[in-house]
Amino acid sequence: MGKIYVVGMGPGREEGMTLEAVQALSASDVLIGYTVYIDLLREKYPEKELLTTGMKQEVERCRLCLEQAGAGKTVSLVCSGDAGVYGMASLMLEVAEKEANMNAKKNAAEETEIEIVAGVTAALSGGALLGAPLGHDFCVVSLSDLLTPWELIERRLRAAAEGDYVIVIYNPGSRSRADYLKKACDILSEKLPPERPCGLARRIGREGEEAGVCTLEELKEKEVDMFTTVFIGNSMSRSINGRLVTPRGYRGTTEQITERTAER
Repeated sequence: MGKIYVVGMGPGREEGMTLEAVQALSASDVLIGYTVYIDLLREKYPEKELLTTGMKQEVERCRLCLEQAGAGKTVSLVCSGDAGVYGMASLMLEVAEKEANMNAKKNAAEETEIEIVAGVTAALSGGALLGAPLGHDFCVVSLSDLLTPWELIERRLRAAAEGDYVIVIYNPGSRSRADYLKKACDILSEKLPPERPCGLARRIGREGEEAGVCTLEELKEKEVDMFTTVFIGNSMSRSINGRLVTPRGYRGTTEQITERTAER
């Protein structure tokens, strides 16, 4: 019986992957994933069997993994970032359970070992690109209403603003959702000042990578896509030499900390 790794491949380049992710890909006979992500791996793993499915075919992708593992192969189901953060990990486990329950006898879905391999989600890789925006409590909200009602997304945005979290926004816009980031900014502006420092990181770790700092008011007019990750600072966040920084919150001011360190 084969094995399935669910691998978060980080931003997409090998330098951005965890060593564990690289080892899982190297140990696999078959790499399965969304076409865009598999294309990022073709040159690095030419000897592997590469299988793809398109957008909105996530369940079929998981079943394909079970089929290949049932044939005795070691499989890596790949996704960007971290497999457990808006990734394929939960769905792979759910599909395996459902396939097992549909059969009275023990089958491949029950016997196949599934291992989740951690990756680097865009909040972390994009945060490093911008500076240090996640120095204190933060939350992540996706603006995609494909699986989540917009009313629930609005509630979560308001709750995050009320809680003074640093807010990371995934899937801020697409061709069919061109105004969603502006809508989100309008909601956040009910609680947050227009000068609140924010940041954008686009195409992290890939060709055309870019990042920049702006205010919440300026963020409303920014053009974004599915490859953009947005950061909205909390009340302590600030821009330092063009980098977005959220203080960790050590007791005392920076000057006091410096003085205490010098005394030692």
